[in-house]
Amino acid sequence: MKPFISLNGLVCPLDRANVDTDAIIPKQFLKSIKRSGFGPYLFDEWRYKDVGEPGMDCTNRPLKKDFVLNQKSFKGAQILLTRDNFGCGSSREHAPWAIEDYGFRVIIAPSFADIFFSNCYKNGILPIVASAKIVDQLFRECAAQKGYKLRVDLETQTVRNPAGEWFSFDITPHRKHCLLNGLDEIGLTLQHADEIKAFEKQHKAAQPWLFN
Repeated sequence: MKPFISLNGLVCPLDRANVDTDAIIPKQFLKSIKRSGFGPYLFDEWRYKDVGEPGMDCTNRPLKKDFVLNQKSFKGAQILLTRDNFGCGSSREHAPWAIEDYGFRVIIAPSFADIFFSNCYKNGILPIVASAKIVDQLFRECAAQKGYKLRVDLETQTVRNPAGEWFSFDITPHRKHCLLNGLDEIGLTLQHADEIKAFEKQHKAAQPWLFN
C-alpha cells in the first residue's frame, strides 16, 4: 500500500448524494479479486453509453460527455468531492480498489457508509468527513475556479484551499499511522515477522508431534 503524507491535488466534484458501491463499480466486474485494473470501469454506467464488461478495452467506448470524469478540466484529479452517504450499498472492497486505481487518493464528503469508510483506509485512500457547510463552499469554489486544487496534509490533519483558508479533520491515531507508513493489515502483521518466527520455532520444539 502506498503511504499517504500530503497531497496538493486537483479536485473533481461529483455532486450526488447516496452514491452506492454498485454505481462506483458495477457487479459484473466483481469476478476478479485482483486489486488493480478497475480504474477504467469506475462509475462505468455513468461514464459510458454502452454496457461495460470485464476485460473490455475502454479506449474507444462511447462517453457520456456531461459526466464529470469525462470532462477534460478534471483529468488527473486526485481528490473526489461528493455528498452525503458516499459508498452506501453492498460492502464490496472492489469500490475502493476502483477509486484508488483511477487515481483518487482523497474523498471529501459530509458522511460515508461505514464499511466503505473502513475499506478506504485499508487501500490507501483518505476519506475526509467535512460539514455540509464546508462541502457546499468547496463545491462553489470548484465551480468558480478552473483547475481548483486543495492541499491535504495528513500529519497536521488539515485541508487548505488556494486562498489559504483551511479546516481540520478527524482520524484515529491507528489509521493515521497506517496511512502515513503505507501499512495495510498484512503490512502490520509483517512488522512482527521475527516474533512470529520465534513463536513458531518455540511451538515446534515444545509440541513436535503436531508437525509430523
